[in-house]
Amino acid sequence: MPTPKRRILIVEDNVDLAEMMSAYFRVQDYEVILATWGEDAVQLAVEKLPALILLDIRLPDIDGYEVCRQLRQSHRTRTIPVIFLTEKREREDKLAGLELGAVDYITKPFDIKELDLRMRSALRRAQITTRDNPVTGLSEGVLVEEKLAQMLEQAEWGLVLAGLNGIDRFRDRYGFVAADDVIRAVSVMLKHAMEETGASGDFLGHVDAATFLIISAAPRAQKLADSCLLRLTTAIPYFYPAAADRAALDQSDSSQLAPNVRCLTARDGQFSSLADLQAALAH
Repeated sequence: MPTPKRRILIVEDNVDLAEMMSAYFRVQDYEVILATWGEDAVQLAVEKLPALILLDIRLPDIDGYEVCRQLRQSHRTRTIPVIFLTEKREREDKLAGLELGAVDYITKPFDIKELDLRMRSALRRAQITTRDNPVTGLSEGVLVEEKLAQMLEQAEWGLVLAGLNGIDRFRDRYGFVAADDVIRAVSVMLKHAMEETGASGDFLGHVDAATFLIISAAPRAQKLADSCLLRLTTAIPYFYPAAADRAALDQSDSSQLAPNVRCLTARDGQFSSLADLQAALAH
């Protein structure tokens, strides 16, 4: 399972500066999204969920303070770390940004390498403190990796990966609210499958935004996977908001939602490290 690139959102109306930062951070292996207007930045943050936002205070429409305020009011974006970029140096301006929940504040002109170091520090802190998915409330990131590492120390274990293919296309067509509703519904169905198979003590978390994993005992892992697959397959027509779309569902159409469920146990191979397990899950 390759590690996804960290996605950052740069909000800057100076085109030359924005392009310079974008080029630098892409070389540093970040996925970069650009916005020059505050309202666009809020929308992109909600839709794309970047790992971090570099936010200029002086923007053509709403200022960076208002952008940060709106981000903090949304459950979906309230934990995204924000670093303010500004030419202002007054103490009051810095305090205003920090009071809104910004994690750092850097004045222009700045050293791009210093900004990179501050970003990396903010991302590390966020990874440690933010362990729950904002849509489902389930664990993700570092905590999931810790659970997998503990699992590999056991002689016998079972692992179920469950999710939906096509969720990005679904989101593009119906919007992020509808897609989030689907992801929440999937999490509930997986919990019910765990209860049905007597897996109340098992662990449920996220691999990524739309893919879940269940750490279980080897004897019931396949039964649990079968239950998840059945529940997701049956529910897919009800995820579509329009009756016409439900009626036109074609399971051979790769652009439509489709269940993706896999089961893996200790008997399926030699997994001496988390990297071995991630490689097996990627196939």
